[in-house]
Amino acid sequence: MQAWFDAVSDARWETPQDIRRSFGKTVDFIRDNRVIFDIGGNKYRLIAHVGYRHSIVYIKFVGTHAEYDQIDPETIG
Repeated sequence: MQAWFDAVSDARWETPQDIRRSFGKTVDFIRDNRVIFDIGGNKYRLIAHVGYRHSIVYIKFVGTHAEYDQIDPETIG
């Protein structure tokens, strides 16, 4: 989580492609500018809403992959 936080804190993403360049295939994009990050070798999932215009990242969910399977990533938080 600390490595993710450090990478995101320094980032200035303007588009989803910028995130993809930073994280590669460990991210998925869903509606409402939400991004699903695979963390710890896909043991954990983090869902964030990215405010590209203001370079703000709002964390909506952090949990294990099993916990992630129990939620709707498009409506959580």
